[in-house]
Amino acid sequence: MINFHLYAVSLVGLSAFATLEEEAAEELTPRLEIILQHLLCAYGKYQRRNMRILYDAIGTLADAVGSELNQPKYLEILMPPLIAKWQQLANADKDLFPLLECFTSIAQALGPGFSQFAEPVFQRCIGIIQIQQLAKVDYATAGVQYDKEFIVCSLDLLSGLAEGLGSSVESLVATSNLRDLLLQCCTDQAADIRQSALALLGDLARVCPKHLYPRITDFLRVAAEQLSITAVKEAVSVANNACWAIGELAVQVHQEVAPIVLTVISSLAHILQNGEGLNKSLLENSAITIGRLAWVCPELVAPHVEHFIQSWCITLCMIRDDYEKEDAFRGLCAIARANPSGTVSSLGYLCKAVASWHEIRSQDFHNEISQVLHGYKQMLGKETWEQGMSTLEPPEVQRLSRFGV
Repeated sequence: MINFHLYAVSLVGLSAFATLEEEAAEELTPRLEIILQHLLCAYGKYQRRNMRILYDAIGTLADAVGSELNQPKYLEILMPPLIAKWQQLANADKDLFPLLECFTSIAQALGPGFSQFAEPVFQRCIGIIQIQQLAKVDYATAGVQYDKEFIVCSLDLLSGLAEGLGSSVESLVATSNLRDLLLQCCTDQAADIRQSALALLGDLARVCPKHLYPRITDFLRVAAEQLSITAVKEAVSVANNACWAIGELAVQVHQEVAPIVLTVISSLAHILQNGEGLNKSLLENSAITIGRLAWVCPELVAPHVEHFIQSWCITLCMIRDDYEKEDAFRGLCAIARANPSGTVSSLGYLCKAVASWHEIRSQDFHNEISQVLHGYKQMLGKETWEQGMSTLEPPEVQRLSRFGV
């Protein structure tokens, strides 16, 4: 058995333990109480310069065990010293950085269990962003030196709150000026601020989209600008988050995305067609977002599908089975119905994409794909359909048989 006390009180041991946490993950759960006790014992012994290592270990532990941490006996050990330090540090103290990162992991792990700590954390993040934005233009009035890292860490913690609290974060957002602050951050010159801001935009779109509505046109425009060829080359991580955020907004606001659909589709088609060497996450998000835009605005996307359907379907094959992939395929089905003649020449690619599904749990979604495939089969005729099937691999044909074709 691991001597957790030895790991906790030694700096070298604590660094090693952080690595162990990542590897052991849920296997740590049975020993969670003793691990927390020893980590917090170390908390009382460490000097200021070593606290980052400890915060990292606590955050990594939260990431590893997730919701298992959400028990009163664990929170009674973990939270009081962290909150005491949180209250002790000034808004311009750089020692706050690792604590903000630690709280982000804890908020995500605790989920709704973090609600008892949420309001002061939320309000402080808002305050930090405000004062740093002021410091950027008027140091004398702000009274602090500008440091973009404060904004990045605060945006990331707000994302952690949105992810952890879900729709419960709405009451906090509703009584704040987060929407306007977020739009400012989405247009910031610093790429890492835009990256974190666009991630938060996507998170808020999922849990409280109505609070984004008054500025939805601006958010969509700003996000779309991050997908230009030049912008992607300059900051691929920003483009990735912008792409994802647009997709999340699309499934919430529907026709409100119409003004930017063609611009975004053009940018994402270029990404898919020139994807060699690009970030895999950007390619997958591009395919998902094209699908989501096609799902909510098929009449706008369908006339242009011939230009990108093959690269789109190739990328869809790479995506694991989940709700995002389902959204993308609902868009593919909508396009197939709206413009069957524009997709039939790439039917082999479409069928390969459908065959990439290992399991479809939704009967409604299964039926939707089945109807599209039967529609093609009827349109082409038996002989032409079978010729097309002969170009597929046997396992692909087998998976397609689940749809009765």
